[in-house]
Amino acid sequence: MMALRQTILDDLRAKAEWNYERSDRKTLVKTLATDGTAAMILYRLMQWSVQRQWSIPALLFNKLNAVFNNCIIGRGADFGARFVLIHATGVVINGSVRGGSDVRIEHQVTIGAERRQSPVIGDNVFVGSGARILGPVIVGDDVRVGANAVVVRDVPPHCTVVGIPAQVVRRRGPFLCDTGDESPALAVRH
Repeated sequence: MMALRQTILDDLRAKAEWNYERSDRKTLVKTLATDGTAAMILYRLMQWSVQRQWSIPALLFNKLNAVFNNCIIGRGADFGARFVLIHATGVVINGSVRGGSDVRIEHQVTIGAERRQSPVIGDNVFVGSGARILGPVIVGDDVRVGANAVVVRDVPPHCTVVGIPAQVVRRRGPFLCDTGDESPALAVRH
């Protein structure tokens, strides 16, 4: 139970930092009232229940999230620490999606399977509103997915992608992004 409480607190701090650029006690209380926070907490409660193989509570938390937050996150979806739903409305995440730490998701995002194969999301990834990440793709670490982008191919680390289908438009850091059709093997396998 202590680990669950710490995970939720870490998520709240990450959201407070994202929204208000600080995470003091007053800001954490303010963050509790922001859009998406209830969905984050219900997701963590669901994830915790799944880890303990408590199917009825997991199902209950899943349905509460869908009804009250218009946010559907499959019971098997697994995200690391500091998971942030900036806005939860319209978010749909398949139950076999794997995500790293510091994943931030805007509203109306779909992260879904294609032929029973789901995306793997790296660490420090931002997914803009309306974006779609579909199929057996790997999104590398430190990636920004632009609003309404449709990701159907692997995204190298340290890049920004936009468009339909998503294309690399910017790279950050000392690393090179492959902007061609063939993405190099990515180090992200969570």
